[in-house]
Amino acid sequence: MDRQQEFVLRTVEERDIRFIRLWFTDVLGILKSVAIAPAELESAFTEGIGFDGSSIQGFTRVYEADMIARPDPTTFQILPWRGEHHGTARMFCDILTPDGEPSLADSRNVLKRALAKGSDQGFTFYTHPEVEFYLFESPADPHVPLVPVDSGGYFDHVPRGTAHDFRRAAITMLESMGISVEFSHHEAGPGQNEIDLRYADALTTADNIMTFRTVVKEVALEQGVFASFMPKPLQDKPGSGMHTHLSLFEGDRNAFHEAGAPLELSKVARSFIAGLLVHAAEITAVTNQFVNSYKRLWGGAEAPSFVCWGHNNRSALVRIPMYKPGKGNSSRIEYRAVDSATNPYLAFAVLLAAGLKGIEKGYELPEGAEDDVWELTEAERRALGIEPLPRSLGEAITVMETSELVAETLGEHVFDYVLRNKRQEWEQYRAQVTPYELERFLPVL
Repeated sequence: MDRQQEFVLRTVEERDIRFIRLWFTDVLGILKSVAIAPAELESAFTEGIGFDGSSIQGFTRVYEADMIARPDPTTFQILPWRGEHHGTARMFCDILTPDGEPSLADSRNVLKRALAKGSDQGFTFYTHPEVEFYLFESPADPHVPLVPVDSGGYFDHVPRGTAHDFRRAAITMLESMGISVEFSHHEAGPGQNEIDLRYADALTTADNIMTFRTVVKEVALEQGVFASFMPKPLQDKPGSGMHTHLSLFEGDRNAFHEAGAPLELSKVARSFIAGLLVHAAEITAVTNQFVNSYKRLWGGAEAPSFVCWGHNNRSALVRIPMYKPGKGNSSRIEYRAVDSATNPYLAFAVLLAAGLKGIEKGYELPEGAEDDVWELTEAERRALGIEPLPRSLGEAITVMETSELVAETLGEHVFDYVLRNKRQEWEQYRAQVTPYELERFLPVL
C-alpha cells in the first residue's frame, strides 16, 4: 500500500468518516456516485468496487456489464456540506474492466491518454476555467417561468444580494476542499454569476470542475435557490460559457512564451492556436454537446460563432489575453467556445489533441482578427477566410463523424457512443413542436 492510501485510511479513522463516496463521470459529463463504508476502503484500493456498467450512460453493453471503480487516493477530500461529525469524504475513481485494464468508456482515462501523448512530446497541459452559471428562485420545473435571483449586470454590486452570500459560501466550501478560486463576480445576465478556478494541470482541473458543479448545486439547495449550468436558459439574456485558458509547460518553462516575439507568443503557441482553429468545427460537438449549446454560440453577447483568433478580441474564438511584462509563465491562450455543461475530461482531451496536432504538423497561424467579427458582413468574413462554427448540434455531429482527430482522441468506444447519443438528441429535438411554432403559425394557418 502506498503512502497516499495510508494517509487516506488514517484520516478516515482520525476524522470519524463514516461514508466514502466514490465519484466517476459518465460519457455525457454527469457525476455518478457510490458510497462505501470505511471497512471496505482498503479492498477498494487494491481490488476496486464492482458495478453494473450497462446502467451508466455510454459505459458498456449488457452482455459485458461488469466494471470496476478504483479510487484515486490523491483526490481524497472531506465533503464540507455533510457535517463535522460522522462525516463523508469523496474520491474520484478510475474505471477498469474485470481484468484490470483501463476502461475504454472512462472519460477520465480519455483525458489521461491525451495528457500522456502530450507528455511524450515533453509538455504538461495546464487549464484555468471561468465557469458561468445562473441562480434562479424557481425550482427546476420546465412548466414554471424562470425567475433570476436578481436583476444585476456585469460586475454589479447588488446590495445585500443573494449572489454575494451565495458566492461567498460556495468559494468557502471549494477552498475547504483544496480547490483554489481566483476571481468571482456577477456576470452580465440577471442572476448570472462567474467563479474562476485557479490554473492547474488539466486532470486536476477537470476533477475540480466536477466538484465545483456539485458544490454550487449543494450551496443553492442550502440557500433555497436553484443553480443551472444550462448553456442558454433565458432566451434574450447571455448564455453561460466556460472560457478556458490553456498553456503548455516544458518542466518549469512556459512553452507558449518567447520574449520579444509578437505578443510574446512562441512558435509552439502559434502552432497550437492554429491547431485549435483548423480543428475547431470537428471538436465542437464535444465542447458544446447539447442542442441548447448552439443557442448560446449563435445568440450574440460575446459568444464566439466564428473560427478566428485575436489579441484581446472578445468576439474571437481564441483570444490572446493581455501580456503581463516580466511574467512569462503567465502566457496563455483563451478558448471561448466551451460551455459550462461540457464533459471537462473529454473537452480538455480534444482541445489538447487539436493543439498538439498543430505543433506536430507545423500549422501556420493566419492573421488575427482585429474587428468585432459579429459586426462584419458575410462577404467580409469570407474575404478574411473566417469560417463559422457549426450552427446546430446536427451540423456539429456531421463534421465530427468524419474527424480522425476526435475518433483517435476519444477512442472508438466513446466516439461511437457520443455520436449515437447526440444523433438521438438531435432527432428528438427536431421532432418537437415548439411554443414558437404554435404561437406563430397556429392562428394563421
